[in-house]
Amino acid sequence: MKGLLKKIIPKKWICFYHKLVVIVANLVYGFPSKDLIVVGVTGTNGKSSTVNLIAKVLESQGDKVGLMTTINYKIGDKEWLNSTRMTMLGRLQLQKMLRQMVKSGCKYAVVETSSEGIMQNRNWGIRYDVAVMTNLTPEHIEAHGSFENYKKAKGKLFAGLAKQPKKIYKGEEIDKAIIVNLDDEHWQYYLNFSSDKKYAYGLKEYRYPEEVKYIKPKSYQLFADHTTFNLKGLDFNTNLIGDFNIYNSLAAICVGIHFGFTVEQCKTALEKVKGIPGRMELIKEGQDFTVLVDYAHDPKSFEGLFATLKMFEKNKIIHVFGSAGGVRDHAKRPALGRLSGQNVDITIITDEDSYDEPVSKVLNEIAQGAKDVGKKESQDLFLIEDRKEAIKKACELAQVGDMVLITGKGTEQSIKSNNKIMEWDDRDVAREVLQNLK
Repeated sequence: MKGLLKKIIPKKWICFYHKLVVIVANLVYGFPSKDLIVVGVTGTNGKSSTVNLIAKVLESQGDKVGLMTTINYKIGDKEWLNSTRMTMLGRLQLQKMLRQMVKSGCKYAVVETSSEGIMQNRNWGIRYDVAVMTNLTPEHIEAHGSFENYKKAKGKLFAGLAKQPKKIYKGEEIDKAIIVNLDDEHWQYYLNFSSDKKYAYGLKEYRYPEEVKYIKPKSYQLFADHTTFNLKGLDFNTNLIGDFNIYNSLAAICVGIHFGFTVEQCKTALEKVKGIPGRMELIKEGQDFTVLVDYAHDPKSFEGLFATLKMFEKNKIIHVFGSAGGVRDHAKRPALGRLSGQNVDITIITDEDSYDEPVSKVLNEIAQGAKDVGKKESQDLFLIEDRKEAIKKACELAQVGDMVLITGKGTEQSIKSNNKIMEWDDRDVAREVLQNLK
């Protein structure tokens, strides 16, 4: 019904409705962001992890922090998983949660801010103080119409910084700041927006504007169970793996430096992080092979994931994944199939969230990419619509020292398929399967 209404109601009416609801939401909850220092994080990949790392840094000196991400929510000492399937909450719920953060005594709110949320005015009325860009790759193109529109939608977060006066928080004037990933090819577009201070981070050498403070490690090393890097003469030793988590950590350090934290304080906070739920999360039930759950769901995150897995000691990789149906990005389906086919030993394609689209259609479009690089059905390529059965098949095929890789959902708490919603958690299902196999 919702999809039908979107087709028959003029777009400008829908936009007017969204704007009206968000204005009411702000009025009802009293524009709560004016009483918080707000950090907005946007980008294609790494947003949720970056938000969590920023929160860990900001709360390390005793201040209360609230956060909202695709993975989880947090208000002070209370933390819980996001079961809404939304990166940004609806307008009323979002403002309500910000108000709860204020009531709980939070100083900071770190908000994962999606392009669709911006497009639908969910961020209207939020007075951001810092805007962070992680990276930008093609995603949600159908929703925005083009990659350029997608890029510009995220730009509205940065453009909004200059439209609001500096916030006074408990007598202290808060400088506005832009933080960008200099290793991303679109960095200049976002860094060109106006702000009081500008920061950049990356792993390479660049020429950049003089007013930009660039945070770059002197060196770094990647291991199968941890990552190290040297920054400002200090050796960071984190429990997170992969170079993408160095980027996420550097973004958090930039935020910390902006708010007066020393690099050493940032180091202490980041080294306490044991992991991010549903992001490179190991599932251990006493089995003699590795089971790893990750959220990777687009070509860029697949590339980063497979590059990281090369560090792991393992025999075969058995990969279980799918791709979203409905109006989501259809073009990425064969690309995901190709990347899996090229990088793993056995590819198992299954339902992720087919919405109202036939599951078999989605699976076959992904499978074509795997077949293009040599995978053969019933040998090293399997199409299994039921996701639990797909995970079971992968674990049955796994031998000593192999790796079962389950991607696409991470901590998502449901599957939307055949116009139905079913409770789901890849991690719980994997544990159940492993216990039954024992």
